[in-house]
Amino acid sequence: MSTLVKNRYDFVLIFDVQDGNPNGDPDAGNLPRIDAESGQGLVTDVCLKRKIRNFVQMTRNLSKGYDIFVKEKAVLNRLINGAYETLEIDLEKTPANKKDGETRKEKGVGQGQEVDKVRTQMCSDYFDIRAFGAVMSTGANAGQVRGPVQFTFGRSVDPVVTLEHCITRMAVTTEADAEKQSGDNRTMGRKNTVPYGVYVSHGFISAHLANQTGFGEEDLKLLWDALVNMFEHDRSAARGLMATQRLVIFKHDSALGNAQAHKLFERVTLKRKDENKPARSFSDYALAIDKSALPAGVSVIEMP
Repeated sequence: MSTLVKNRYDFVLIFDVQDGNPNGDPDAGNLPRIDAESGQGLVTDVCLKRKIRNFVQMTRNLSKGYDIFVKEKAVLNRLINGAYETLEIDLEKTPANKKDGETRKEKGVGQGQEVDKVRTQMCSDYFDIRAFGAVMSTGANAGQVRGPVQFTFGRSVDPVVTLEHCITRMAVTTEADAEKQSGDNRTMGRKNTVPYGVYVSHGFISAHLANQTGFGEEDLKLLWDALVNMFEHDRSAARGLMATQRLVIFKHDSALGNAQAHKLFERVTLKRKDENKPARSFSDYALAIDKSALPAGVSVIEMP
């Protein structure tokens, strides 16, 4: 395994969308998410983590130590059971270590140090558990893990406008639909897009929690790579053109950190160059990163 992450990191992820829906809300007809009071667009932390998971799954091909726990069509309790089988812990019998109990309180459920061992195994096997943590107290029970990597929602710099487009499909689904249209066979639909928006999400990496989950320097490099390139492998007509425009990383030379995160984030500003003209590309914004008089023990890394 690679060396564990020993430094605290705070980072700013800046990404944009053109003519697409960056994160639809299924409770609102899949409309782009918006702050109802400010009009700013929103992208959830869960959406960003999904793209990172997909990137890791694609680039590492579920290799040893880089499997993904929360992936499409996964049955989570089955994966937890698999970790018990790997460790040869029989959940139908009395615990092998008497310290874990003279009897099994509930058949098929781990207890005592069994849970700790399986939780460690799950962290070792799955990248997303090492990074983001997971609730695994269901089924056979592998406890809970608090991950060292956390994100805020992405929020657009300016209010966004959502447009509704009428679209036509030159086909119908059923014979009954065809009969109703006398063979015209057209289906009308709707899609919603944001003409343009720049979003900013803030992230945090805790060296203390990395030590608990086994999140190492190799994992960290993979995370940075995913943040820069995750949109390149997540294309669809619905999402339009999305791209990571800048990743600004504040590296602390200690595990606890050398400055407050919000103070560091204030050093990254993004403003529209012409307030009287709607932005339609990242070049319409001016990005500034104040690197002067940085707190002692803090350095700035820019990607890409």
